[in-house]
Amino acid sequence: MALAGIFQSGVSIDFYIILSSVLFVIGAVGVMIRRNAIILLMCIELMLNAVNLLLVAFSTYFGNADAQIFVFFIMVVAAAEATVGLSILVLAYRTLRTTDVGLFNKLKG
Repeated sequence: MALAGIFQSGVSIDFYIILSSVLFVIGAVGVMIRRNAIILLMCIELMLNAVNLLLVAFSTYFGNADAQIFVFFIMVVAAAEATVGLSILVLAYRTLRTTDVGLFNKLKG
């Protein structure tokens, strides 16, 4: 119950909502603007962690631990996504010698 102490110490749920929203927007802007595949994967992870933060905050705020189970599964999916994404990226880099996602359409055919 370490997180329950956080809410009792004066930090409101609004702080977690704002922090999570800022992290998610940073990740979304990074996905839309950046062309480097490694940065794209990091921005996707940032968005997933923003959602995890919000789920844990609401779960603790309402005193229901069900959302923390979803956080566990999101972390498992994020780890699998990072593993598969990085392995595809390594194979694509061996072929194209770049991590620019705009050039990945050359891998067709």
